[in-house]
Amino acid sequence: MELLVKSDLIFENQYVWTTVGEDDPRVTGEPDSTMFNKNEGDEVLYLINKLAEIWGLKQKNSGKKIEKMIKNHLPPDIRSQENVKTWISEEWKNY
Repeated sequence: MELLVKSDLIFENQYVWTTVGEDDPRVTGEPDSTMFNKNEGDEVLYLINKLAEIWGLKQKNSGKKIEKMIKNHLPPDIRSQENVKTWISEEWKNY
């Protein structure tokens, strides 16, 4: 079950929402070397929900914290899903 849906996102209206196919590597499988676009709503939502699943997060506030970290603090040189996951894990206590 997904932790967040589109309407739960804090910055829902600030994302670009292009149609991403269900089998698109940007929104399937595990976070990997696939490039991540923090301005694409489907990619952000996928990553939030995937990290919640991996880390066992159950509170919507945790998903919203991930969203805020990505939107407001993700360094521009961190580009792959895997590197975003690592950065969030390392920086979690700082935000």
